[in-house]
Amino acid sequence: MNTLIAITGLGIFCLLFEILNFRKGIVPFTILGLLGVLALNYYEFGSTASYYNNMIAVSKFSTAFSSLFIILTIFLVALSHNFYENHQTKISDYVAIKVFLLAGGVAMVSFGNLAMFFLGIEILSIALYVLAASDRLNIKSNEAGMKYFLMGSFASGIILFGICLIYGAMGTFDITEIHDSALSAELPIWFPIGMILMVIGMFFKIAAVPFHFWAPDVYEGSPALTTALMSTLAKVIAIATLYKLASGLNLIPSLENQDLSYTFINVVITISIASMTVGNIMALRQINVKRMLAFSGISHAGFMLMTFLSISISAGVLLYYTAAYALAGIAAFSVILYVCKNQDNEDVTNFHGLGKTNPLLAAILTGSLLSMAGIPIFSGFFAKLFLFDQAIQAGYVILVIVAVINSIISVGYYFKLILAMYSKEPNEERTGKPFLIYAVAVISIGLNIALGLFPSLVLDLLK
Repeated sequence: MNTLIAITGLGIFCLLFEILNFRKGIVPFTILGLLGVLALNYYEFGSTASYYNNMIAVSKFSTAFSSLFIILTIFLVALSHNFYENHQTKISDYVAIKVFLLAGGVAMVSFGNLAMFFLGIEILSIALYVLAASDRLNIKSNEAGMKYFLMGSFASGIILFGICLIYGAMGTFDITEIHDSALSAELPIWFPIGMILMVIGMFFKIAAVPFHFWAPDVYEGSPALTTALMSTLAKVIAIATLYKLASGLNLIPSLENQDLSYTFINVVITISIASMTVGNIMALRQINVKRMLAFSGISHAGFMLMTFLSISISAGVLLYYTAAYALAGIAAFSVILYVCKNQDNEDVTNFHGLGKTNPLLAAILTGSLLSMAGIPIFSGFFAKLFLFDQAIQAGYVILVIVAVINSIISVGYYFKLILAMYSKEPNEERTGKPFLIYAVAVISIGLNIALGLFPSLVLDLLK
């Protein structure tokens, strides 16, 4: 609770920087503030409490994922300094929106009441609508903002309708009471219908097949830093929230609710296979790096959905997978921001010869792509290894075989970009070495490797 209050207060201070015209100090101030919030969240870790009639419920799950969200936001805010250098008059607004987006994300994984859950979703979504369309003179950004607004509003409406039906069936928004009542043999028909609508709305948010159509266009049209945010922070928030929601609605199988969750599991298996397969096959055809990573994200959503198959697949594996994926994504987008600055597109041709002109950034991008593909020693490999191991123990051998095949397919498009960096001649000589971009890229890929070498640092958090 203190973490959420501190983040909201930090966002308000960011707006005061705009009023007082202290824009040059906004990025370091915000980073320091977020480090303080991270320390506060660490102090709260392990505690269990509820606030405001269980509107906010603090647990190990909420504090662990909140810490990941804060770290990712620190990286994204640090990248803002260079990305918005030509828009200094608006930089306080952009940074404040990112901080308020973080507040929405923390609320989404800390909800104890469906009203707070929906409030968090809307805070997150509205911030993303604004950021997607923030390059107002670029017609692609305008189109991306409109598409995301329409699809996001549609998904939010479905979620809200589902919440209303669940309230009509249960007479409460409290997720604990709903969890206990859902085990009852006598459930009104409105309850399963409400659950279906809420889950469908969240599948839109994580861009799982067949609810993924908005993602490639929105990722390509949005400003590169916004795409980085959507691909990492927003996706991690959505998948963690869906996991908590599924747990609260008794959809994840356990000894108590095998009958209730049977249909949900079949749906998850189908969508998981479809997301992995469609995402990887479509990514093979892309020449735009942002569209390629959009389809890659759809594929990874399919992998992450495997954690919903059984209560025996620990939440720690989901935390580890999301951390590995997000850190690799931040590292990759740091390099993309550098390479594609002042370019009209983010096509693979822009990366020709990067291994010769800038070996460090080429190595970082290579590492991040190898992590996403699941190659050792990067944490992406161990994330898939732990996920597959627990899925096999839960009895989903065929699904794991499909996932392994899809991991092999993904190597094709990741290596297409890697080969372009090392086997092609450079198109142009890039000048300048922006410190913050280098720092974020090095630290994020370093953390990715560290998690691969010491996975227990994350896996043990949610035991």
